Amino acid sequence: MTSMLRWIALAAALAAAPAHALFGDDEARKAINDLTKRTDARLAKIEQELADKLDRRSMLDLNASLEAIRAELAALRGQIEVLQNRVEQADKRQRDLYVDLDTRLRKFESVNLEKEKAAQAQAAEQQAYEAGLAQMKANNYGAAIQSLQGFMTQYPASPLAPSAQYWIGNAHYALRDFKSAIAAQQRLVATWPENARAPDALLNIASSQAEMGDQNAASATLRTLTSKYPASPAAEQARQRLAKTAKK
Repeated sequence: MTSMLRWIALAAALAAAPAHALFGDDEARKAINDLTKRTDARLAKIEQELADKLDRRSMLDLNASLEAIRAELAALRGQIEVLQNRVEQADKRQRDLYVDLDTRLRKFESVNLEKEKAAQAQAAEQQAYEAGLAQMKANNYGAAIQSLQGFMTQYPASPLAPSAQYWIGNAHYALRDFKSAIAAQQRLVATWPENARAPDALLNIASSQAEMGDQNAASATLRTLTSKYPASPAAEQARQRLAKTAKK
């Protein structure tokens, strides 16, 4: 580009110069040289100006590009912050959900475990009671008393405790240990007076007293039975016994 500009400028200068300056003496050559130098200097200045303009434009373009990049980066940072916040919120919700689920699961497991333990305890309780009752049915009265007393010790608050106490009294009666039978049945009546076994316990007490030859005590017990539990089947038997006693 520089050589072309130089030749264009030189040609223009020569065309404008007088004709005698094209050929001839040293002055013409000197004029040409001077003109060439001036042309070169001007071209150099023009080239520098063009270069400066290009550099400034490049810098402006570069600055504009940098600003655009900065703006894009700022927008990307904003998007990243939004995404990070969403991720953190999602993580928090997931942790909260896990904690809540774990708490519910543990509670559910605990309830099921308690139910399972209760069912197992109830099954063991029923089994212990039935073991004593089986001895009673087999007429093994001593073994029945021992088994049912063990049941009473292990399960004092069991719903089956009144029945166990009743069968202990009956086993003593079957062994003709009437004092022990009376004591066992009196404990039932004193501890569980509202239980369905209480009237039968009083009837058993009256029978034991009669076996011991104490008819007055037996009659008194029968009257107590009819008074406290008048609608019970045991009370009907008590009235029948009292009627027979009155006829004698």
